[in-house]
Amino acid sequence: MISLASRMPQRFYRIWTASAVSALGDGIYFAALPLLALTLTHNPILLGTMEACALLPWLCFGMVGGALVDRWDRRRTMVVADLFRFSLLVLVTVLVTSGTADIYLLFAAAFLLGTGQVFFDTASTAFMPEVLQDRDLATLQRANSRLLGAQQTFEGFVGPPAGSLLFGLGRAVPVLAEAMSFLVSSLMIWSLPKAPAKPAKPRGSLLREAREGAAYLFGNRLLVGLALRPAVGNFAFLGASAVLVLFLKDTLHLGTTAYGVYLTANAIGALIGTSIGTRLAARLGTGTALTITAGVEAAALLGIGLAPNAWVAGAAELTLGMAMGVTMSLAPAVRQAIVPDELMGRVGATARLIALCAGPLGALFGGWLAHVAGLRAPFIMGAGILASMTIVAARMTNNTQIEVGLAEAKARREREERAQEQAAKAAASEPSLAPA
Repeated sequence: MISLASRMPQRFYRIWTASAVSALGDGIYFAALPLLALTLTHNPILLGTMEACALLPWLCFGMVGGALVDRWDRRRTMVVADLFRFSLLVLVTVLVTSGTADIYLLFAAAFLLGTGQVFFDTASTAFMPEVLQDRDLATLQRANSRLLGAQQTFEGFVGPPAGSLLFGLGRAVPVLAEAMSFLVSSLMIWSLPKAPAKPAKPRGSLLREAREGAAYLFGNRLLVGLALRPAVGNFAFLGASAVLVLFLKDTLHLGTTAYGVYLTANAIGALIGTSIGTRLAARLGTGTALTITAGVEAAALLGIGLAPNAWVAGAAELTLGMAMGVTMSLAPAVRQAIVPDELMGRVGATARLIALCAGPLGALFGGWLAHVAGLRAPFIMGAGILASMTIVAARMTNNTQIEVGLAEAKARREREERAQEQAAKAAASEPSLAPA
């Protein structure tokens, strides 16, 4: 039974539905996209380039996109981003169906879809406190855990097999399914009530506003710690993931079918982690929970690297997914609770950019390390890197730091509310200059 305290406002479930439908479409599309690409080319360089095109927009537009999101209405930004992606994929569907598509079309589609994702993801993260009308950390954590749980379920479990099945019906069918998911998502978000108009503020250049968001993040010890966590994690995880398929097949002698089953272990663990994250935070405190999960991630990655067989590696992968699920459901809520609303987009985009930049570097390092030291080396080195993150988490994102950050944010909002009330009273007390 769900207690009254754990219930979300009705408008949250529209966001949840939009997220679930979009995640289903993503799972379908991402499973079918490599299959579609293989019908156009078998060049590994071109296939790798297609993957890079999806991340490139974050490097090009990430911080500027955050500044624009802070200028624009976030609800409308999400709707426009979804409709843009819907229109783009309808066009791709037509071209694939007509037989005129080539691999370079997929490059362009991946880049433009990634551009839409920059604006949608940045706006949605900044929009959550507005949807909940609450900056309470526990409420934000419950909301994030439910959204993440839906994404894991539909993108990780339901979407991929559906994508393979739909691809068998026709090359363009999964692309159209993804397009329809964006259309449904846009309609659900559009049905949300409009936010009250905010008073106009003087604007500077976009680059200066983007730098303000970065400066705010780097000037706050807690926010720096929260940004370092996914950056270091991406470096270690992608370093290991770069050689995972070779490690499982050549070292642990896992077959192709078993390899597919192995990959679900992380998703299952992440789903479990999202379901228990808020309970751990309530019992231990968010900071302590984040510190423990950093240690668990390090131990789990080491367990994979030292595993004598696939069963041990699978159990460690499940544990790794659980720790990652807890982290992803708790950490973003802290940022949502303490960052001023007018900076939310820029700070979130800066944090996302830091995290994404570390991933490709980790993949390159992991591939090089495996070449010179063996396939187990990236996992063992990654575990050591994650272990150092435990120390960082214990010092920068502990319970004390989070409590101080929450108290400062609450005091700032109270000062702003008092200033607004005083301004309203002053405006109301001014004598009318209109003629009698």
